[in-house]
Amino acid sequence: MKDKVNEIQISYKERVPAPFWKKIKSSEDASKLLYQHWNKNTIELQESFKVLLLNNSNKVKGIYQLSQGGITGTLVDLRILFAVVLKTLSVGIILTHNHPSGKLQPSDADKKITEKIKEAAALFDVTVLDHLIIAPNGDYYSFADNLML
Repeated sequence: MKDKVNEIQISYKERVPAPFWKKIKSSEDASKLLYQHWNKNTIELQESFKVLLLNNSNKVKGIYQLSQGGITGTLVDLRILFAVVLKTLSVGIILTHNHPSGKLQPSDADKKITEKIKEAAALFDVTVLDHLIIAPNGDYYSFADNLML
């Protein structure tokens, strides 16, 4: 009798034909797209962390919600984040999370996780293009625009 071994399968399927992908040219483009896809019923109640996955031309491959937390924070598991990034063959990412309070200034924890993700991404030749903090009214803060990346 053969030993049973767990099988790992990697797959990714494009659902939208390439010509219809939206190209991200600025933090404003990214924030509008992300805000449009945010659940307006929970954006004021709890923090969520998402990643915008991009191809080599900065065209959107997808948006993945990594976590949903409480009023003042949410956890980010780097292993899950990079499993998604690598599985989708993304070469650029934009990190994003919301602040239910509406305060747009990044916390020390926001700065630390951004740096940690940026360092890990470099090992995989993935570029962290920005980290956006989204407020419930749609306003945003961009790490890149504020020279924090």
